[in-house]
Amino acid sequence: QVQLVESGGGLVQPGGSLRLSCAASGTIFNIDTMTWYRQAPGKGRDLVASIASGGSTNYASSVKGRFTISRDNSKNTVYLQMNNLKPEDTAVYYCTNGRGYWGQGTQVTVSS
Repeated sequence: QVQLVESGGGLVQPGGSLRLSCAASGTIFNIDTMTWYRQAPGKGRDLVASIASGGSTNYASSVKGRFTISRDNSKNTVYLQMNNLKPEDTAVYYCTNGRGYWGQGTQVTVSS
């Protein structure tokens, strides 16, 4: 069975940084586009960033220039480096392989 496990979330002050990881198992990871979504309380799940198998990236305008998505196919892991975090970045962050599989999410809270 495919499993995606997010980690790296936590509490950080505005302007701080976090790096999220999403480790995949049970799938041929390197062929999939991997995407990070986030969901704030009471809101829908919004796309944050994606990275194709060949390395092409796409970002939501709200995070462009602050977040960087990357992948290490040898480790079956996708990362989201988040810099200059803002309170509005507070959300549960999820990863998906675009094949109907999602992780359980990791909480990111940006607060002073």
